[in-house]
Amino acid sequence: MTAILSEETKLRDEIAAVGKSLFDRALTFGSTGNISARLSNGDLLMTPTNASLGNLDPARLSRFTAEGVHVDGDKPTKEAFLHQCMYCQQKLSGAVVHLHSTYAVAVSILEDVDPDDVLPPLTAYYVMRVGSLPLVPYYPPGDTALANAVAEKAKNSHAVLLANHGPVVAGKTLRDAQYATEELEETAKLHLLLEGRRTRPLTPQQRNALLKTF
Repeated sequence: MTAILSEETKLRDEIAAVGKSLFDRALTFGSTGNISARLSNGDLLMTPTNASLGNLDPARLSRFTAEGVHVDGDKPTKEAFLHQCMYCQQKLSGAVVHLHSTYAVAVSILEDVDPDDVLPPLTAYYVMRVGSLPLVPYYPPGDTALANAVAEKAKNSHAVLLANHGPVVAGKTLRDAQYATEELEETAKLHLLLEGRRTRPLTPQQRNALLKTF
């Protein structure tokens, strides 16, 4: 019991630290975005509704059982189901980060993207940390129909992009999810900066070699 409590305290503090880091660097703003992480017993800790990631109180994080029942902490975000969908499909994931980061949202609004893989493989680290990025069709925030759409896309990718909304990224650890989300945002920025210019993305062979190795 003591070990579980120690693990939970550490994870609560880590969620608050990651949230502040994302907020301080303008990767999230206001009360947008949410973070969750999974304890070794399967329970989830998640940032609550109407909370700024820049000023989280670790003691007030929402807590869910492994079955998805809210049992403790502040009222959970209405987007809790996005996280639960990712955990259901990505069984080895220990954390999920969902942001409304500017460049990723901008890409999610573009009309001419590939819905199976929105961003081209511009850099090795994008391929290593994100891999592929399917686009989930638009649904209003909190719409439970979004759950089925996310679950379908997350079968084969640990990162998805919600149309006109933002990215949802799972990782083995909270830091993995954070770094993958940041890599996604930087690649979205590069993609927009290079729009209209001839580019030289990684070849399919180069991309596949990275995926096999990492």
